[in-house]
Amino acid sequence: MMADNQAIGLSPCATPGTVCVLGIDLGTTSVKAALVVETEQGHIVTQSCSRETQAQADSPAVGAQGMEQDVQRIIKALNECLAAFPQEQLQRVSRIGISGQMHGVMFWKTNQGCKWTESGTGHTFQPGEVSHLITWQDGRCSSSFLSSLPQPQSHLSVATGFGCATIYWYLKNSLRESGFPLDLLPEVGDPGGIAGRMPHDWHGIPKGAEVGIALGDFQCSVYSCMTERTDAVLNISTSAQLTVPMPLGFQPPETPDSLSAVAYFPYFDGNYLAVAASLNGGNVLATFVDMLACWMAELGYDVLESRVYTQMINAALAQNATRLSVCPTVFGERHMPEQLASVTSIAASELSLGHVTRALCHGIIQNLHSMLPFQHLKEAGVKRILGSGSALSRNEVLKQELEKVFPLPVIYGKDVDAAVGAAMVMLHRR
Repeated sequence: MMADNQAIGLSPCATPGTVCVLGIDLGTTSVKAALVVETEQGHIVTQSCSRETQAQADSPAVGAQGMEQDVQRIIKALNECLAAFPQEQLQRVSRIGISGQMHGVMFWKTNQGCKWTESGTGHTFQPGEVSHLITWQDGRCSSSFLSSLPQPQSHLSVATGFGCATIYWYLKNSLRESGFPLDLLPEVGDPGGIAGRMPHDWHGIPKGAEVGIALGDFQCSVYSCMTERTDAVLNISTSAQLTVPMPLGFQPPETPDSLSAVAYFPYFDGNYLAVAASLNGGNVLATFVDMLACWMAELGYDVLESRVYTQMINAALAQNATRLSVCPTVFGERHMPEQLASVTSIAASELSLGHVTRALCHGIIQNLHSMLPFQHLKEAGVKRILGSGSALSRNEVLKQELEKVFPLPVIYGKDVDAAVGAAMVMLHRR
């Protein structure tokens, strides 16, 4: 739950002439950045940094279901990450790879999206005439509203929080135009392609550095760690995704199945991933921590949420098992939007903080298992699970429950995997 800033010394293998790529991941709760170089032994992460954005914005106009973020705070966190890196390494950056939270949307006025200013380390930019970021967690598009929309010409269903659905909502509730504004949609390019070049030097990064086409954070997380087709990848950050690669040549169905818990996400080189994409991951734990902190405040005690998180994890580590059962779907699921959370098998002897936290962590993993069961992984030939994401990497209880529910070897990565993946795409795919 706390900001992380990890610096790793430059490897002797990374000589001054080695290509250096900056990977940036604009996440739901934090911004991550990583400097990656390619050597004869493979890619090396020389620096990494993570900063919480604390960007949640109050938007009374969209009601309780709205979920928006202040773009100024996101860029502030990005600038803080880059300011933490050594200038001499940033000066060697020739390419920038970018990934970000998928599905959300932000609006800006043409040619007024950002403002560049000079600073002590060159130039920095700030958001200009931009809207809030309406995130993938936005819930303003009800099931009845979504059912009124045209059917997508895709194998994937449209859900609340998806950018196109949000634009339709604005058309109905805010804008004057009729019909869908296709000119707002970006042109789709190949991963690793160049969107443009830096117009100024930036935190020491030279003017003219290539900026890659934006990539999905999920695909980048997978790309950073999946090396074999027998790997499954579990990412738990704000949300959670469990994925396995589909056979070469697989083509998804032509029409979406809105009731299916598994979706087929496009991957690199025309391949697809079978994905159990849950809306409930680290955000469930964050909601629980916030609830505990609010209760404490109502009782007259102020406590840091970071301390609450640490104490509840320690309590759960001391409680190896519990009969308490938590269905953690506080935010529903795209295939079952009306299903909310519940707690069952409540016994007076199992209401301690350790019992509840253990049951909550188990519930998050069990929910993924209900969407993509272990038996399906076995049938797909999966031999190991690669674990990534900030919520998983920092939570030993989640790791323990993962290994109970999915009895396979697990290798854990870091919480900057998406940033590293974005950099690797720019290193490898040109």
